[in-house]
Amino acid sequence: MRQKKLFMVVNVDWFFLSHRLPVALAAKDAGWDITIVTADTGKMHVIKENGLKVINLPMSRSGMNIMEELKTLRFLYNLYSKERPDVVHHVGMKTILWGTLAAKFSKVKGVVNAISGLGGFFAEDNKGLLSKVMPKVLKFSHNRPNLLCIFQNDDDWGLYVKHGIIKHEQGRFIKGSGVDLKDYCYTEEPKEGKVKVILTARMIVEKGIFLLTEAAERLRPKYGEVAEFLLVGGLDDHPGAITKEQLDAVCDGKYIKWLGYRTDVRDLLKQCHIVAFPSYYMEGLPKSLIEADAVGRPIITSNSVGCKETVVDGENGFLITPKDVDALTEKLDLLIGNAELRKSMGLASRKYAEKYFDIEIVKERHLNIYNELLGKK
Repeated sequence: MRQKKLFMVVNVDWFFLSHRLPVALAAKDAGWDITIVTADTGKMHVIKENGLKVINLPMSRSGMNIMEELKTLRFLYNLYSKERPDVVHHVGMKTILWGTLAAKFSKVKGVVNAISGLGGFFAEDNKGLLSKVMPKVLKFSHNRPNLLCIFQNDDDWGLYVKHGIIKHEQGRFIKGSGVDLKDYCYTEEPKEGKVKVILTARMIVEKGIFLLTEAAERLRPKYGEVAEFLLVGGLDDHPGAITKEQLDAVCDGKYIKWLGYRTDVRDLLKQCHIVAFPSYYMEGLPKSLIEADAVGRPIITSNSVGCKETVVDGENGFLITPKDVDALTEKLDLLIGNAELRKSMGLASRKYAEKYFDIEIVKERHLNIYNELLGKK
């Protein structure tokens, strides 16, 4: 009997490692012949070191050159036609766009698409050509049997149904990519040193980077000697990417620091006191906030798609109106100056993570979806 074959197609290798590795390893342990198809940015060797097969994906994450995009479609079509996977799991809007088409043309039996934030494609003010064409392409490619979509929030699920891309019953809900609750264990905040406020994200304007630095400046007269603000994340090729020069202009290296891309985010979270993420990007469900919940930190984030799924306002943090620097400043002031409130909210964050974000639950639900697509219970 042939081993059941699963392809997991993810835009870039580092995103697979940070968001989907545990699911892939669980599938391998469950008997799937799994291959990761992803763009190599220098981390592909880590995937291989985890005992997984990997194929380089020729795809530009943010490029819009139609000829290059069609090359990606042709590559995936040829790959699926040759290898005949039983199930393909697409992660990210670009891989979903071209991979689902390729799967339809090559008659792949089962398709699962993980919708992790729509990135503004369906935003009312997005007048770009891709935003007009994309819903039509998705509607065509998703019109097939044995296709399921995983959503991290109800808003994205509703948009897919509203645009006629899928029927409601084709959706499945998994709240985020999960976190290892033993690895990201509850940790009390540091008793000594300055109060640290941390933001972990790609350095993109819409992630609220400059909103946080502006709030920090407003609080400098009061907390300049007792607090520090840490920006953690690398530069990006997104259209809204922030340059190193822009970061240097708002960071003084003492009160406001940019730490760049880091591999020790877990330890940094444990060393901080407050997590701030005033994003107004169309998020799926930010992993940085899931991890902050697990470690037990109060969170200040936007009352917007994705972000609001990690906070119960007033219990384990605060939800603020997107782009509201006044509210951000006010809530930061409240938490920096109140250690008892930080502790109670941090404990509530941990309980929230235990209820919703346990990686063991996330792995089990993914395996159930793969088996469902094979017609197995």
